[in-house]
Amino acid sequence: MFSGIVEEFATVKALVKEQGNVHLTLTCSFVDELKIDQSVSHNGVCLTVVDIKDGCYTVTAMQETLLRSNLGELKVGDKVNVERSMIMNGRLDGHIVQGHVDQTAECVEVRDADGSWYYTFRYKKDDVMAAKGYLTVDKGSVCVNGVSLTVCEPTDDSFTVAIIPYTYEHTNFHTIGVGTKVNIEFDIIGKYIARIFKK
Repeated sequence: MFSGIVEEFATVKALVKEQGNVHLTLTCSFVDELKIDQSVSHNGVCLTVVDIKDGCYTVTAMQETLLRSNLGELKVGDKVNVERSMIMNGRLDGHIVQGHVDQTAECVEVRDADGSWYYTFRYKKDDVMAAKGYLTVDKGSVCVNGVSLTVCEPTDDSFTVAIIPYTYEHTNFHTIGVGTKVNIEFDIIGKYIARIFKK
């Protein structure tokens, strides 16, 4: 489980395809603190550390993960938002993020907000999934590329988030432009509420 408070971005050093899997090797400042079998969020996707060597670590993304996320589009040199799993004896600064990406969305607009930015994302609308809580609500939470954010201006198939300079500089939001594909995880609380009221 994660909080959506990205620690930093890791740099992709190598990508190795093996059948339907892709092994991603990355480097970041906390490599020496990682352990084999540890969970780390990568652009919001929970992946298990399978190897640590020469200042880098490796995780494996299986086909299902590649189909649901933007990890299959990564290239060597790309920046990936990373967060280690949450320590349960501290403050939850973001929101409850499982690291189970629901789908991707496309950035359709970036607006200047006099020192900050508004990013609008559009995703494929699915009425069946929306009835199960896969949607956004005004002032609710959403996770974009592993970043816990507050929703504004939601529609049936889009939402907008406000990005302050710190988030812009310390996550890969500074690489996102119109047309960029991002990972989104809808709020788990909304999914549970939708399930309860469906009974």
